[in-house]
Order: sequence, then C-alpha cells, then structure tokens
Amino acid sequence: MKITKITPWLISAPRPFLDTVDMGKRRGPNREYVFVEVSTDEGITGWGEITGTFPQANRAVCAMTRHLNDLIVGDDPRLIEKIWHKIFRQYTYMGSRGASTNVISGIDIALWDIRGKVLGQPIFELFGGPVRDGVPIYCHPEDGVSPKEAALQARAIVATGQKAFKTDPWFPHFEDENNGYMSGKLSAAAINHGVELIAGMREAVGPDIEILIDCHGRFDVPTAIRLAKALEPYDIFWFEEPVPVESYHALRQVRDNVGVPICVGERIHTRWEFVPILENELADFIMPDVTWTGGISEIKKIATMAEAYYVPISPHDASGPINVLAGAHVMATVPNHYRVETSRAKLNAYDVFIDHPLDIRGDKIYLSNRPGLGIELNVDYMQKHVLDGYGR
Repeated sequence: MKITKITPWLISAPRPFLDTVDMGKRRGPNREYVFVEVSTDEGITGWGEITGTFPQANRAVCAMTRHLNDLIVGDDPRLIEKIWHKIFRQYTYMGSRGASTNVISGIDIALWDIRGKVLGQPIFELFGGPVRDGVPIYCHPEDGVSPKEAALQARAIVATGQKAFKTDPWFPHFEDENNGYMSGKLSAAAINHGVELIAGMREAVGPDIEILIDCHGRFDVPTAIRLAKALEPYDIFWFEEPVPVESYHALRQVRDNVGVPICVGERIHTRWEFVPILENELADFIMPDVTWTGGISEIKKIATMAEAYYVPISPHDASGPINVLAGAHVMATVPNHYRVETSRAKLNAYDVFIDHPLDIRGDKIYLSNRPGLGIELNVDYMQKHVLDGYGR
C-alpha cells in the first residue's frame, strides 16, 4: 500500500452548542475546521484533524499540509513512526513546535485511522486494548455570559449527567486587554466579575461537580496569583495556563504561591517540551492537544511519560469530531487519564460531519468496535461547507 495524495479540507460550519431550552435558539458564528484526508492506492482513506484557534493558523497549516504531497506520497502508510520523524526533521529549521507539529498531527491521526482499517481493528485495540469501557470527558458552558446565565447553563450541563465543566470567567476580554495579551493585568472590577460568575456556578451545581478554570495563558505573575487566590474558596478543580507558556519560571512562581492545582499543556508540543514540566513538578495535570502536539503517536508517548510521574493527562480536544475521537482512543488505553475535553455536553452539531454520531452518555464517551477512528467523514456535507481552494 502506498500514500497517493494528501488533501487538506478547510471547512466553515456551525459550532456545537449545548442543546437546552435556554440555548436552543442561539447560534454563534461558524467555526473553521481543518481536516486532513490521506488517500492510498488501495482505496483506503484515513482522516486527521488540525483545527486551530485562528483563521490565519488554519490557512498556514493547510498550505504546509499540501507540501507534504512532495514529501510522503509514495510512502507506505503503515510506517507511522518513520513518517512521523521524516516530517518532523524536515521542518526542524522552522522550529519543532506549533505549525510543524500541527501538520504532523493531522497526518499521524490519519495514518492510525488507515492502520486500524487495514487490520479491521479500532485504534484503541492497536495500543493493547482499553483499560476502561467509557472514556471520561468534561465540557464547556458558553463563555461571555452573565453570572445568572452561567449558573443556568451549569445546571443544564449537570442535568445531562456531566460531572465536570470548564470555563474562562474573564471572557470576553476586558478593557485591560485591548492591546491583546500585552499587559497581563485585570482591573478589580474584571476580577470581581469572574469571581461572581464562579460563585454563582458553584452555588448552582453544589459541591460535587468539578469546576475547571481556564486563563488561556494571558496573565502576568501577580495577576495570576491574585485570581487563583480569589477563586480558592469555590473549590476549583484546576487553574489552567495562568501565565504565558514561554516562561517556566513564571509558572513556578504561580505554583509556589497558590493553593489550587495547576494544569498546562495545550500550547506545549511534543514529549521533549513536557520533560521540564514533569521534572520540575510544575503542573498537577497536563493537557496536550492530540491535533497539535504530534498526533496519536506523540500523545501516547506523553501519557506514558506522565504516568511515570503519576501526573494525570487530560487532552485538550475541543475542536472537531476527529479531535475528540483521536484523544479518546488513546485515553481508553491510558491508566493516568483524567478526562477528554469536549466543546459541549451534547455534541449534536458534529453528527452532520460523520457517518456515526459520537456516543456520549453522561460524563463518558463510548468508542465503537468499528475499525480505525470508527467513523467516516461526510464528504457531501463537507463539500457544501468547504472554503474555495480547499478540499478535493
């Protein structure tokens, strides 16, 4: 079997929202998704995903993915490790994190999908089989709403059987952040707004639900410490990316001065960048994204490294359906798994993308025994939403 073509698909489609009475009529702007199609000469196709946060990043990885036609077309898709290193070393002079590992991720996921289809096995079986039946997940309420609405959404999430959710209580960005992430500060009014929001959520859901806080890596050290201390009374489960990812020293300062668990990892790429996090005890949880850090191959290696330190791994997988499934397949085989991230408690909007809907019951996603990832993408739907110049 040989790889014959690499095709990036840049899709603009509706976001998944929590399907409740309160939110049923509200739909935000479309979201862009980047899917990668790897075709072979035996008619077996593998699917990967790269979906980034910003349109510019999505277009950049699509362009890089196209160039892989000159690098790996003709290669044997079963040689996943060899192809991983072939791509990684090709882009070393561009840097070994970010766009380079994003592109590797899309290809790597698709190659595991092909491998599972060739062998007639789901991906989790290729890693020695599952250690659990259902893979625990967490989800999100809608950011940027009032404290009252946030409490209503928190109740609606719990009513679905979910036991954990994550929110950024300082979103959308306040006036302090008009220049992007340059100041790293928040006003007292902004801080108090976030505290009020989390206090209302905690009151709404009671003491047994895990509330995770996301700071999106945008605060300076004193601000991050102040925010964490302000939220400590509400028993937050973790405090995610309190400072920008570039400084381990800043992360250490925050960690040494707060009484809440720290989580990092969505902007940390490959096993090598997680070494100082684990060696220096800088985080209680790690959360690499399977579509950014190097794919299924790499997140499995990172999970095994973290297992040696007894640090739980919780993939940042809240983009499209392949993102969720790829992370779940690996986490089904990982003893030190906490939860896979999902966008909403009910991901009904993903059903139009795939031939089998995601099986989410309560706070778990259940994987089928279908080969590979267990789904095929709906090409007819994608062709209706693909942006000009992308796809087939």
